[in-house]
Amino acid sequence: MPAEPPESATGALVLFSGGQDSTVCLGYALDRYVRVETVGFDYGQRHGIELDCRQRVRETIARQFPQWGGRLGPDHRIDISSFGAIGDTSLTSDAEIVMLEPGLPSTFVPGRNLVFFVYAAALGYRRVLTTLVGGMCETDYSGYPDCRDATLRALQEAIRLGTEVPFAIDTPLMWRSKAETWALAYELGGEAFVDLILEETHTCYKGERGTRHAWGYGCGECPACALRAKGFAAWQASGAEAGKRQRG
Repeated sequence: MPAEPPESATGALVLFSGGQDSTVCLGYALDRYVRVETVGFDYGQRHGIELDCRQRVRETIARQFPQWGGRLGPDHRIDISSFGAIGDTSLTSDAEIVMLEPGLPSTFVPGRNLVFFVYAAALGYRRVLTTLVGGMCETDYSGYPDCRDATLRALQEAIRLGTEVPFAIDTPLMWRSKAETWALAYELGGEAFVDLILEETHTCYKGERGTRHAWGYGCGECPACALRAKGFAAWQASGAEAGKRQRG
């Protein structure tokens, strides 16, 4: 991960989309920091249903996890829909999800994570939250260059220079596979937290929630669903969950 948060850090701002990875990161932050707030971005994403899932995840955490509920602070939602319009990708339009010539899927929104962290830093500056937590990963991912560790280390330094505040970008999933992310979820909150992720989070690029798979809801075909399903199956096969229980 780009940097360890300073020992004096008592609060964190989590970039929270309502998906599997950001929900695990929220649990990670709530387990580690005294005060945690969340920020979500409306960038005109095709799978806008994730914005609804965000609130259900937060409400469930507050209700079912008393060890975390008292640490969960306000949520912030920022409208940057004009940015999504600039990208014109499969995540912000009805265009087919395909692989493009540079080797990236058409779901890549150029600079999205860079913009997210800049906005988060501006919000964190005002809220006195200098640790920014994100679910970016370059182990099991779609190849997005703004998810890479080197990119985020450079961005962290730019934010520090541009604000004169020692911001830390914490990416706890950076070197974890999707199977290891499921394992971390279980380690943090047990079966209840895994169940919350299965039932309430949203990952599918197409915004499909009509079909419940063993790994949660989604179309089962897009790259995001494929990664989530593959990781869940690998986690089950490894026996990482208690009693190697089977889910349906």
